[in-house]
Amino acid sequence: MDTEQLNLADDREHKEEASHPASSAAATTDTTAAAAASSSAAEGSRYGFSQFFEGIGLSSSNIPSLQQIALWFQAATMSLVNVDLNALAVGGAGYLASINAANLSTPAISLLAYEPAFADVVGANATARKIADLPWQAFHEGGIYNKKDNSLYISSNYQSLADNINITVLSLDDLSITSTQLTNLAEANGGTSYYPPGADTSATPPMQVWCDEGDFASYSQLLAVDVNTNKSQPLLVGFNGRNFSSVNDVRQHPGTGDLWFTDAEYGLFQHFRPASQLPTQVYRFSPATGAVQVVADGFRQPNGLEFSPDYKTLYVSDTGAQEYTANLTGPATIYAFDIVDGKRLANKRMFAYADSGFPDGVHTDTDGNVWAGCGDGVHVWNPEGVLLGKIHIGEVSNNFAFAPGKVFVFSNYRLWVVEGINALGREVCKDFGKDADSRCSQ
Repeated sequence: MDTEQLNLADDREHKEEASHPASSAAATTDTTAAAAASSSAAEGSRYGFSQFFEGIGLSSSNIPSLQQIALWFQAATMSLVNVDLNALAVGGAGYLASINAANLSTPAISLLAYEPAFADVVGANATARKIADLPWQAFHEGGIYNKKDNSLYISSNYQSLADNINITVLSLDDLSITSTQLTNLAEANGGTSYYPPGADTSATPPMQVWCDEGDFASYSQLLAVDVNTNKSQPLLVGFNGRNFSSVNDVRQHPGTGDLWFTDAEYGLFQHFRPASQLPTQVYRFSPATGAVQVVADGFRQPNGLEFSPDYKTLYVSDTGAQEYTANLTGPATIYAFDIVDGKRLANKRMFAYADSGFPDGVHTDTDGNVWAGCGDGVHVWNPEGVLLGKIHIGEVSNNFAFAPGKVFVFSNYRLWVVEGINALGREVCKDFGKDADSRCSQ
């Protein structure tokens, strides 16, 4: 979604927001060089940092020193912090503050274990670090892998109609960051890798499909994009002639090729979309036939959605706790549905409730655990809905992305990574190939 989650304890003063960098601007990061170099802007320009930060509107006096930049990339082995549930039951927020110093004014990353099984999810040798800390919200949603350039494509947060949502490209080779625009994509939000009908999935790398929330001049749509050529094709611009509100997130079912997606009202709430013509609903669309069907309704704001690894369950988050304003009594909930015949949903039930913010982007791992970006980081539940633990950063994470052995955590201004994890994201083998992990060939 495009509304930054509210935390009532938020007394953080945001940095003055700069405009997005031009599509040619890049921050190429050489960790070893940064750690060894001096902090002068002149020497910084040798590594491209000065040009990047000047390109996004910072004066030379505000450009971070190389020592500051180097600190972002120091990886630290993460010891699990075990949460005493009895102490939490009586101590509440005060107890949590006593075991974790990270908060909105001093975000930092840690691993909180609510159950012993969380150790099996993250592993004993996980490390964590901050990759980037920028003066604009580059890391919001998406996180789609492109094999040709070995990069993740991440949508930035909405700023204004004069400053369309950019796509932030994170190279997994050197962690350099580039900002770009994709053709005919007005206001990008969620997305996923996508195989068109008839594609040879064994030999053809996937395209990407993005949820374009639209604006006053553009329909909200599902847009297929080949990021290697920057060519795009609209797949769906409405429900049988009626406009969507702000399509939010999407997944492709590998068995049927159908696209399952949510339509919420966050474009309306952020004043870049007209009044809604449809209820907030979950849809299934067949790119092969053009048929589109409503598969679930009754939500305040359906947001993230994800399949279980056996494709028997669909998880859908409802983030009605944030609309025009925050409402702490609104839903911050993940619901589970049975998938019937690969086409319909049945047996809606409560799966989990987020204790901080609301569950935005949702992903599963191959063991069936459900991960969601929430108000203080990424929460992880087992298939029974028991909270196992958190990747705690002390601020909002709207989404995140799995890669082999790691997870990248998006928190708008900042980008984090936890490496050496045991968990394998549901789509890692499909996106990265069978050589990505030994479990991919099992």
